[in-house]
Amino acid sequence: MTTTGVTDLYPSRGTTEVSTPRKDPVVWGAPGTPGPIDVADLQAYERDGFLAVEQLITDDEVAVYRRELDRLVNDPAIRADERSIVEPQSKEIRSVFEVHRISEVFASLVRDERVVGRARQILGSDVYVHQSRINVKPGFGASGFYWHSDFETWHAEDGLPNMRTVSVSIALTENYDTNGGLMIMPGSHKTFLGCAGATPKDNYKKSLQMQDAGTPSDEALTSMASEYGIKLFTGKAGSATWFDCNCMHGSGDNITPFPRSNVFIVFNSVENTAVEPFAAPVRRPSFIGATDFTPVK
Repeated sequence: MTTTGVTDLYPSRGTTEVSTPRKDPVVWGAPGTPGPIDVADLQAYERDGFLAVEQLITDDEVAVYRRELDRLVNDPAIRADERSIVEPQSKEIRSVFEVHRISEVFASLVRDERVVGRARQILGSDVYVHQSRINVKPGFGASGFYWHSDFETWHAEDGLPNMRTVSVSIALTENYDTNGGLMIMPGSHKTFLGCAGATPKDNYKKSLQMQDAGTPSDEALTSMASEYGIKLFTGKAGSATWFDCNCMHGSGDNITPFPRSNVFIVFNSVENTAVEPFAAPVRRPSFIGATDFTPVK
């Protein structure tokens, strides 16, 4: 299958679930390329698909970003904006997308060399922001994100041709082992799981509240978990987890009193810009999958 002349290396959303070995590098940068990540950590990222950083930003910086997060989620204009997604049950704000365009405070974080420098080093090129958001996971019932590969969605619905995309989740509250933290299957990024079932029209409106299309079967998840295991990420506010776009990951509900909020930034290579969606009738809105490919400077 092709879209606008680009071969579909990773078929998905067909009649059956299909497994495809990864055809792209994990670390695109040349060995020894200078950057914030040392050689051992880059090798671990290539092997496992993720890299945990104990303290990416300082406590003082965390306080700045927390204040900005609180300001945004309590602003009636932001709540009314289509870029805000609310919890299906409580109707509280779940996520605010395109936060680097809404807020100069978060825009400055995107440009921070500790952040964008790692993305450039992993992807071996200049990068742009494919997606940014703040995730607000308050206590007492905030819902989780079901198991999925981000690349499956970004390929099928946004038109990213190759696995040349990396995400960073920066904790703005402490991640305990009980408050719905990020879980990843280490090594799962080496295999692409093409999900069964066509993409519904305007699927994003439902999937941002509760993932449905693009989710693996129970049988596939059981097999992958048995092969790769599951890693749960904990850490203080200011810690961060970098992970490859094809990692199988998810998070549970937060039924504790302790909130779990983070800022989530997706960097894509300027050499991997979006084409037409590979398995969706129309592309998602640009605040979810960017169509402005201007490099971060």
